[in-house]
Amino acid sequence: MAVFQFQREQTFNCGPEKIWDFISSPKNLSFITPARLDFNIISPSLPEKIYPGLIIQYHVRPLFGIKTNWVTRISQVKNLEFFVDEQLKGPYKIWHHEHHLETLQNGHTNMIDIVTYEPPFRFLGSLANRLMLQNELKKIFDYRTEVLNELFN
Repeated sequence: MAVFQFQREQTFNCGPEKIWDFISSPKNLSFITPARLDFNIISPSLPEKIYPGLIIQYHVRPLFGIKTNWVTRISQVKNLEFFVDEQLKGPYKIWHHEHHLETLQNGHTNMIDIVTYEPPFRFLGSLANRLMLQNELKKIFDYRTEVLNELFN
């Protein structure tokens, strides 16, 4: 079993309320996901804001254009500070994504994403991670960073 972790930090020139308002709306997830992943939320209805226990279902094509069903649950939420989404069904054996907001002394906001994941297929999954998964994850977060910079900086 090989569990990996990816972390990304990004600073915004605004307070946490503005960032939280955006990232806590499940409808904005598709906006910050690269088009090449063909991300499509299939949950019949979504609330305006996340809450603990919220389940979100979607289709995505994470590798080789293969359509995958992915189901996540928002497991924890602390308003304006953090939330956690966890995969219930999807391509990974484990997927645990923490989103943290920190207010800086200058009134700006630092956002920290921590993704802890375990690919499927044990040794082969570890090899796939070294060869492509970690790079794909980096590209997805590069895109997200770019979009969020355009919106908030």
